[in-house]
Amino acid sequence: MSVQQYDKIGEAFEGFKSLPLMLHGEVPSLLGMVGDVSGKSVLDLACGTGFYSREFKRRGAGGVFGVDISVEMIAAARDRERRDPLGVRYEVGDVTELRSLERRFDIALGVQCLNYAEDVAAMERMCRNVHRNLLPGGRFFVLAQKPDYRFDSATLERYGFRCEPTGEELETGPQVRVTALLDPRPVTIVTSAPRREVYEKCLRAAGFSEVEWVPLEVSEAGIQEFGEDFWADLLANPPLEMLRCRA
Repeated sequence: MSVQQYDKIGEAFEGFKSLPLMLHGEVPSLLGMVGDVSGKSVLDLACGTGFYSREFKRRGAGGVFGVDISVEMIAAARDRERRDPLGVRYEVGDVTELRSLERRFDIALGVQCLNYAEDVAAMERMCRNVHRNLLPGGRFFVLAQKPDYRFDSATLERYGFRCEPTGEELETGPQVRVTALLDPRPVTIVTSAPRREVYEKCLRAAGFSEVEWVPLEVSEAGIQEFGEDFWADLLANPPLEMLRCRA
């Protein structure tokens, strides 16, 4: 699960958010879970090309700082900031080695972040580093592969993705191959689906409390565009799940 797979994707990563699962599932679910960010400082970990960093800044966040391990992802994020200045700052960094930043934040965001930990110790380091950079009482919001996703779904491609186990089992959980069915060329990445208890143990060991799992939902816009029946299989077996906790 090396950083090189993201360096090769670069700007194409933005296209993920246009696929039905992202556009009408992930994005509105995550934004709804986080809620009002007016005047709050946001630390966006594994920020990629800065999609959520920009979105939260537009929603009134007082300061947004994005961190990603991929040089190419951060280059793309900074390029977008130059073209459309919002005041978002970005830095190349590994969450497992995240330094103490100049300030502590009200909110930390980890979208497809903790599930890249190579083992339990690495995930716990990630969680400790996040906790150290949050204000007391700050919130940490996570989105990742659903821990107990059933890979036998035949309809996931309808929502823009293919998700299948590689057959390799990591200490944290099964390794997963995810393909975004972008046109004209699909993009494949390898991640993992850590077990539920691994997340909970690592977060609590790092000092987080009020750990709560939050299910994925489909936006009203998505239901209006495609109809309820279209989303039935996704809601019965969602490939993504969220959680929230407090420092």
